[in-house]
Amino acid sequence: MDLGCVPGPQTLGLLRLGYTSVTAVDTSAALLNELRDHASRHAVGRSICTVHADLRDALPRLVDPGTVTAVVCMGDTLPHLPNRADVRQLISDVAGALRLGGSFVVTYRDLSEERRGLDRFVPVRETDDRILTCSLDYIDESTVMVHDLLHIRHAGAWQLTTGCYPKLRLPQQWLIDQCRRAGLAVRHCETTPSGLHILHAVRD
Repeated sequence: MDLGCVPGPQTLGLLRLGYTSVTAVDTSAALLNELRDHASRHAVGRSICTVHADLRDALPRLVDPGTVTAVVCMGDTLPHLPNRADVRQLISDVAGALRLGGSFVVTYRDLSEERRGLDRFVPVRETDDRILTCSLDYIDESTVMVHDLLHIRHAGAWQLTTGCYPKLRLPQQWLIDQCRRAGLAVRHCETTPSGLHILHAVRD
């Protein structure tokens, strides 16, 4: 199961790792269409089941308990859920869906430590014609407001597009504790140089 699959980089990656079928779930019909196009170009369309749904209720609805080999939730999907209770419930659903020995892999950004002053501005990605920077406003102990500042160069001139959205502040230890309470054994945690946290847990 690929929860929050977007255009499917992890979905296709799971197939390359040897999984014979992957169910890909996302709330965006447009991104699921992109995934289906990618799958057809790679001749793996029959191995992928795309589901247009909210990942918060997808597992109990789509799979029988104890039958899933792996669940991934990659990118920065978890902090986009509305509240910590939703994260806690999702982890519980993952634990219920996994077979014994099954894996849960999640990546996310830990925004729990408040940034102040110029540290609130975070460079995200830069190419010759695109520069994405975020600024962070800390609302309360569980929420941060993210402001996207996207500069795009078009016809020799830079154009600015802005947007904002809330994200959850999920401390690494809190997420580890939720996995353990749900019956998952945390096998690996690390933080990449870009600040992305990687967590791997297994149902014992």
